Amino acid sequence: MARVLTLSINPALDLSVGLTRLALGAVNRADGVELTAAGKGVNMARVLAALGHDVCVTGFLGSDNDAPFVGAFAAMGVEDACLRLAGSTRINTKLSERDGRVTDINAPGLAVTDGDWMRLVGVLDERIDDATRRPEAVAIAGSLAPGVSPQALGRLVASLRERDVAVWVDTSGDALAAAIEAGASAAKPNVAELAEWTGRSLDSPAGERRAALDLYGAGVGETLVSAGDQGVTWISHRGVWQALPPRVDVVSTVCAGDTLFAAMLHGVLEDQAPDAALRFATALSAEAVRHVGVGDSRADDFSTLVQDTRVRRLNDVEAGGVFA
Repeated sequence: MARVLTLSINPALDLSVGLTRLALGAVNRADGVELTAAGKGVNMARVLAALGHDVCVTGFLGSDNDAPFVGAFAAMGVEDACLRLAGSTRINTKLSERDGRVTDINAPGLAVTDGDWMRLVGVLDERIDDATRRPEAVAIAGSLAPGVSPQALGRLVASLRERDVAVWVDTSGDALAAAIEAGASAAKPNVAELAEWTGRSLDSPAGERRAALDLYGAGVGETLVSAGDQGVTWISHRGVWQALPPRVDVVSTVCAGDTLFAAMLHGVLEDQAPDAALRFATALSAEAVRHVGVGDSRADDFSTLVQDTRVRRLNDVEAGGVFA
């Protein structure tokens, strides 16, 4: 298995509240409440560690409430290399209704100074330059904390790529654009995020596919576009692939994308056949939506989910001639 570093610039404690149906302006009674150490980079670390990889987590945590993260990292079996800042890590509230609708209320996060950022860059530089700790891939996931600019993220991505480290990025908006321009190895926008990057409306499967091909053409060698229950498109040097997930009862979609991206990184690092890698990742993402948290490949019926996931490779005509 591989050594992987995940970077959460703006992690959070997720307060997940289960509801039958959210009634605005009224008293709502929760079916269940759970407080979890989270953030996209933390979620990806949880998946990758469960799949057997040697994982280090870094980023910024507030020193006042880092105990849930310390406990989670120990339970996950990952290395904690997060920098502590004065104050508290933000708490994001996720209201999950039984029909699968999720309402997010996200706090802005800890303010990061230029000095804080340079300390983090120094941590990464030390690991890249140390052959015993150098990761095969760095996964940067989530939003930027206040004080961290898209340009700073772009410089970090460029620096890692210059030293031949694969950089997988799951973010959005200006941060995504900066990472792409800097040479990110992989990206996983959803359809809305892809539309924002292209600057045009994507109102058909053909339009979505063309935008995904544009992203691949911009240099993102592992382009993943997630469209929920409508499936996943993966474009790489292996061709253009599509997967449709199995039908499942949706409880929460919060960690589905993080699970998908981490599982695809796993498949690429393990050099799995493309159909097998995409099928496994899509099935694991489908498993995740059945409960709060990331996907669990040890679920009793996971093999059935894998079998029920449909994967196909598009021919060159359908792919728009991108590989001609």
